[in-house]
Amino acid sequence: MDLANDRLEDVGEVDLVFDVIGGDIGKRSASLVRAGGTLVSVVGPIEAPPNNGVAVDFVVESDQYQLNEIVQRVRDGRLRTNIGQVTTLEDAVATFNGNRRISGKTIVTVRA
Repeated sequence: MDLANDRLEDVGEVDLVFDVIGGDIGKRSASLVRAGGTLVSVVGPIEAPPNNGVAVDFVVESDQYQLNEIVQRVRDGRLRTNIGQVTTLEDAVATFNGNRRISGKTIVTVRA
């Protein structure tokens, strides 16, 4: 979806909205969540929760000391990552709809 050229409301009802924009887009996205669905925001408190769904605020505040500690643990080998695959945002739906199980985390790359 291209928010500059497409109407958000044309998407129809969805099970999950993952709001990384907030503001007016976040408010309009809430109306898309079908009954029993979930709206997750990573940009702050949800201003307009879905009518018959669940709203989840997931905001992480970074701490320079903690981030440096994580980097040091990776360098020392005390913290390992297990990346199973890397995919693009365009291929994410097909990646997660596959029949095979991947060991490790899936990374979705988003171009700016």
